[in-house]
Amino acid sequence: MRIIGGRMRGTKLFTLEGNNTRPTLDRVKESLFNIINMKLQDATVLDLFGGSGALAIESISRGASKAYICDNSREAIGVIKKNIEKTRTEEEIKIFDCNYEVCIEKITNKVDIIFLDPPYESDYYKVALNKINECNILNDDGLVVLETDDPDRITKMINDQVYDVTDKRKYGRVTLIFLNRKG
Repeated sequence: MRIIGGRMRGTKLFTLEGNNTRPTLDRVKESLFNIINMKLQDATVLDLFGGSGALAIESISRGASKAYICDNSREAIGVIKKNIEKTRTEEEIKIFDCNYEVCIEKITNKVDIIFLDPPYESDYYKVALNKINECNILNDDGLVVLETDDPDRITKMINDQVYDVTDKRKYGRVTLIFLNRKG
Protein backbone atom coordinates (compact mmCIF):
# COMPACT_ATOMS: atom_id res chain seq x y z
CA MET A 1 0.00 0.00 0.00
CA ARG A 2 1.25 3.46 -0.85
CA ILE A 3 0.28 7.13 -0.93
CA ILE A 4 -0.96 7.78 -4.46
CA GLY A 5 -1.08 11.58 -4.61
CA GLY A 6 0.11 14.85 -3.15
CA ARG A 7 3.34 15.75 -1.43
CA MET A 8 3.99 12.19 -0.14
CA ARG A 9 3.12 10.45 -3.42
CA GLY A 10 4.78 7.07 -3.75
CA THR A 11 5.51 6.61 -0.04
CA LYS A 12 4.97 3.00 0.94
CA LEU A 13 2.95 2.46 4.09
CA PHE A 14 3.01 -0.34 6.63
CA THR A 15 -0.07 -2.58 6.60
CA LEU A 16 -1.78 -4.90 9.01
CA GLU A 17 -1.21 -8.61 8.69
CA GLY A 18 -4.12 -11.01 8.41
CA ASN A 19 -7.69 -10.80 7.19
CA ASN A 20 -9.17 -8.55 9.89
CA THR A 21 -8.87 -5.41 7.76
CA ARG A 22 -9.42 -4.56 4.10
CA PRO A 23 -7.19 -1.78 2.85
CA THR A 24 -8.94 0.41 0.30
CA LEU A 25 -7.63 -0.63 -3.10
CA ASP A 26 -5.45 1.90 -4.94
CA ARG A 27 -7.91 2.27 -7.82
CA VAL A 28 -10.78 2.91 -5.38
CA LYS A 29 -8.65 5.29 -3.34
CA GLU A 30 -7.56 7.19 -6.45
CA SER A 31 -11.17 7.59 -7.62
CA LEU A 32 -12.30 8.61 -4.12
CA PHE A 33 -9.66 11.32 -3.84
CA ASN A 34 -10.34 12.60 -7.36
CA ILE A 35 -14.00 13.03 -6.35
CA ILE A 36 -13.31 14.82 -3.04
CA ASN A 37 -10.20 16.71 -4.12
CA MET A 38 -11.83 20.15 -4.07
CA LYS A 39 -13.02 19.64 -0.47
CA LEU A 40 -9.58 18.61 0.84
CA GLN A 41 -7.72 21.94 0.91
CA ASP A 42 -7.25 22.89 4.57
CA ALA A 43 -9.93 20.37 5.57
CA THR A 44 -10.20 18.44 8.81
CA VAL A 45 -10.85 14.74 8.22
CA LEU A 46 -11.85 11.84 10.45
CA ASP A 47 -11.09 8.22 9.59
CA LEU A 48 -13.31 6.34 12.05
CA PHE A 49 -12.09 2.81 11.34
CA GLY A 50 -8.49 3.72 10.59
CA GLY A 51 -6.79 0.38 9.95
CA SER A 52 -3.39 1.55 8.71
CA GLY A 53 -4.32 5.24 8.65
CA ALA A 54 -3.88 5.37 4.87
CA LEU A 55 -6.99 7.48 4.11
CA ALA A 56 -6.10 10.12 6.69
CA ILE A 57 -2.46 10.24 5.60
CA GLU A 58 -3.51 10.44 1.94
CA SER A 59 -5.77 13.36 2.89
CA ILE A 60 -2.89 15.20 4.57
CA SER A 61 -0.66 14.48 1.57
CA ARG A 62 -3.28 16.11 -0.68
CA GLY A 63 -3.81 19.28 1.35
CA ALA A 64 -5.94 18.55 4.43
CA SER A 65 -4.65 20.46 7.45
CA LYS A 66 -5.77 18.11 10.23
CA ALA A 67 -6.76 14.46 10.53
CA TYR A 68 -8.12 12.24 13.25
CA ILE A 69 -7.69 8.48 13.06
CA CYS A 70 -9.66 6.12 15.26
CA ASP A 71 -9.14 2.41 15.77
CA ASN A 72 -9.56 0.16 18.78
CA SER A 73 -7.15 -2.56 17.65
CA ARG A 74 -3.77 -2.52 19.36
CA GLU A 75 -2.12 -3.86 16.19
CA ALA A 76 -3.78 -1.20 14.03
CA ILE A 77 -2.70 1.59 16.39
CA GLY A 78 0.89 0.31 16.17
CA VAL A 79 0.79 0.37 12.35
CA ILE A 80 -0.85 3.82 12.32
CA LYS A 81 1.88 5.19 14.59
CA LYS A 82 4.60 3.73 12.34
CA ASN A 83 2.95 5.25 9.25
CA ILE A 84 2.59 8.66 10.89
CA GLU A 85 6.24 8.57 11.93
CA LYS A 86 7.33 7.46 8.45
CA THR A 87 5.36 10.26 6.77
CA ARG A 88 6.31 12.84 9.41
CA THR A 89 2.69 13.85 9.97
CA GLU A 90 2.76 13.88 13.78
CA GLU A 91 1.74 17.55 13.86
CA GLU A 92 -1.26 17.09 11.56
CA ILE A 93 -2.68 13.77 12.80
CA LYS A 94 -4.19 12.82 16.15
CA ILE A 95 -4.84 9.17 17.00
CA PHE A 96 -7.79 7.96 19.05
CA ASP A 97 -7.09 4.52 20.50
CA CYS A 98 -10.69 3.72 21.42
CA ASN A 99 -14.11 2.60 20.24
CA TYR A 100 -15.53 4.70 17.37
CA GLU A 101 -18.46 5.95 19.49
CA VAL A 102 -16.10 7.20 22.21
CA CYS A 103 -13.94 8.84 19.54
CA ILE A 104 -16.90 10.77 18.13
CA GLU A 105 -17.74 12.00 21.64
CA LYS A 106 -14.14 13.13 22.22
CA ILE A 107 -13.81 15.23 19.07
CA THR A 108 -14.39 18.86 19.99
CA ASN A 109 -13.79 20.48 16.58
CA LYS A 110 -16.05 20.19 13.54
CA VAL A 111 -14.78 18.00 10.72
CA ASP A 112 -15.20 18.43 6.97
CA ILE A 113 -14.86 14.85 5.75
CA ILE A 114 -15.56 11.59 7.57
CA PHE A 115 -14.41 8.24 6.19
CA LEU A 116 -16.63 5.41 7.40
CA ASP A 117 -15.33 1.95 6.48
CA PRO A 118 -16.30 -0.44 9.28
CA PRO A 119 -16.58 -4.23 8.94
CA TYR A 120 -19.02 -4.64 6.06
CA GLU A 121 -21.48 -6.94 7.79
CA SER A 122 -21.83 -4.71 10.87
CA ASP A 123 -24.48 -2.17 11.82
CA TYR A 124 -21.71 0.27 12.78
CA TYR A 125 -22.68 2.48 9.82
CA LYS A 126 -26.03 3.39 11.36
CA VAL A 127 -24.69 3.70 14.90
CA ALA A 128 -21.80 5.92 13.73
CA LEU A 129 -24.07 8.17 11.65
CA ASN A 130 -26.45 8.58 14.60
CA LYS A 131 -23.54 9.44 16.90
CA ILE A 132 -22.03 11.89 14.38
CA ASN A 133 -25.37 13.68 14.21
CA GLU A 134 -25.95 13.55 17.98
CA CYS A 135 -22.52 15.03 18.72
CA ASN A 136 -22.80 17.49 15.81
CA ILE A 137 -19.19 17.08 14.66
CA LEU A 138 -19.77 17.35 10.88
CA ASN A 139 -19.63 20.82 9.35
CA ASP A 140 -22.84 21.93 7.64
CA ASP A 141 -21.27 21.44 4.21
CA GLY A 142 -19.35 18.36 5.34
CA LEU A 143 -19.18 15.01 3.60
CA VAL A 144 -19.39 11.44 4.87
CA VAL A 145 -17.91 8.72 2.64
CA LEU A 146 -19.02 5.14 3.31
CA GLU A 147 -17.34 2.09 1.83
CA THR A 148 -19.44 -1.08 1.55
CA ASP A 149 -19.99 -4.25 -0.42
CA ASP A 150 -23.79 -4.08 0.05
CA PRO A 151 -25.00 -0.62 -1.02
CA ASP A 152 -28.70 -1.56 -0.96
CA ARG A 153 -28.53 -2.65 2.69
CA ILE A 154 -26.59 0.47 3.66
CA THR A 155 -28.91 2.81 1.73
CA LYS A 156 -31.93 1.27 3.48
CA MET A 157 -30.11 1.54 6.81
CA ILE A 158 -29.50 5.26 6.40
CA ASN A 159 -32.88 6.24 4.88
CA ASP A 160 -34.18 7.40 8.25
CA GLN A 161 -31.06 9.45 8.93
CA VAL A 162 -30.48 13.17 8.55
CA TYR A 163 -28.27 12.57 5.52
CA ASP A 164 -28.86 12.60 1.77
CA VAL A 165 -27.08 10.19 -0.54
CA THR A 166 -25.48 12.53 -3.06
CA ASP A 167 -23.49 9.99 -5.05
CA LYS A 168 -22.70 6.28 -5.34
CA ARG A 169 -19.76 4.79 -7.19
CA LYS A 170 -19.17 1.07 -7.72
CA TYR A 171 -15.67 -0.39 -8.15
CA GLY A 172 -15.84 -4.17 -8.49
CA ARG A 173 -17.49 -5.40 -5.30
CA VAL A 174 -16.83 -2.14 -3.44
CA THR A 175 -19.26 0.78 -3.49
CA LEU A 176 -18.53 4.26 -2.19
CA ILE A 177 -21.57 6.14 -0.91
CA PHE A 178 -21.30 9.91 -0.43
CA LEU A 179 -23.55 11.60 2.12
CA ASN A 180 -24.32 15.23 2.95
CA ARG A 181 -26.50 16.55 5.74
CA LYS A 182 -30.11 17.15 4.72
CA GLY A 183 -31.27 20.71 4.43
